[in-house]
Amino acid sequence: MAAPSPEILAAFEKAKGFMPLHEGLALYGAAVEAGALGLPLLEVGTYCGRSAILLGDAAREAGVVALTLDHHRGSEEQQPGWDYHDPETVDPELGVMDTLPAFRRTLYRAGLEEHVVALVGRSPQIAAFWNSPLGLVFIDGGHTDEHANADYEGWAPHVAEGGLLLIHDVFPDPKDEFTGQAPYRVYLRALESGAFTEVSVTDSLRVLRRTGAEIK
Repeated sequence: MAAPSPEILAAFEKAKGFMPLHEGLALYGAAVEAGALGLPLLEVGTYCGRSAILLGDAAREAGVVALTLDHHRGSEEQQPGWDYHDPETVDPELGVMDTLPAFRRTLYRAGLEEHVVALVGRSPQIAAFWNSPLGLVFIDGGHTDEHANADYEGWAPHVAEGGLLLIHDVFPDPKDEFTGQAPYRVYLRALESGAFTEVSVTDSLRVLRRTGAEIK
């Protein structure tokens, strides 16, 4: 499997975020493979750009562009009072989360500004007018059923035949209802649709391939 350079790995490990290294390496390998289709690679859920580093580097290697989509106001578990809240991500003037500045610093430090395009907005709003095929869609956004299903419904249909759908934070155990059950249900939905077949499992990361069937 393809692996990123030591410099890119160092940038990944330095960046704010929650993806562990072994899952990141699986993401990178999938992105390199999908990049061979010559189509853009899309991530839903940017936060501060940790995984965008890997997608951007894979896109650079393939000669395509990486797109990363987020409203940058934080998902449910990142709000004040929750376990994943980071006070450094709060805009001191407005008092609300704003991860866009951190994301831009992350890209700049990794030397990837020319290879990653930030889509700033809510996933359903942007998906509603998107009409181009994608080589890869990486769903790593909100963990409620509402948000996870909206990400799947909005973006999975744009995965080209032979392209890859990746879903992060897939936790089958019911005790993980808040952190990973919605992504797990979306993962099952993708398999049951007949439009995707499983390629690999790396802890909470699932990689599926589009077979070309219509998504129901």
